[in-house]
Amino acid sequence: MKKKITSNKPFLLLVLWISCLIMTSIGPNPTLAVNSASAYVQNVVYSNKIAIFSKSYCPYSMRAKRIFSELNENPFVVELDLREDGSHIQNVLLDLVGQMTVPQVFVNGKHIGGSDDTKIALLNGQLQNLLGRA
Repeated sequence: MKKKITSNKPFLLLVLWISCLIMTSIGPNPTLAVNSASAYVQNVVYSNKIAIFSKSYCPYSMRAKRIFSELNENPFVVELDLREDGSHIQNVLLDLVGQMTVPQVFVNGKHIGGSDDTKIALLNGQLQNLLGRA
């Protein structure tokens, strides 16, 4: 009489698949977080006339926001220190503009730079040109 040989392979594959599902559902996926942060930054930059990536306590960020306030403009401000994904967004900014300092100012999708760059753009008229005020 021949012995019937049964394989555990389907069972082992099922266990492996379930293990993978469990492991990927535990905690945030760093790749997904970076991708969603990147999509968020792109959306903010290109969907708003003025976008400022800022930290609420930063005096340089306050200065950049004040420049636009004095121009009667209402920028879209992302306060990185008040967001759980702020560090991910800051890493995306590093990849995008080569700096992770704040503020990072964008007007009509164009990167202006930080606080000093924004002040210079105001003084030389570049900011007014980008805002359509020239």
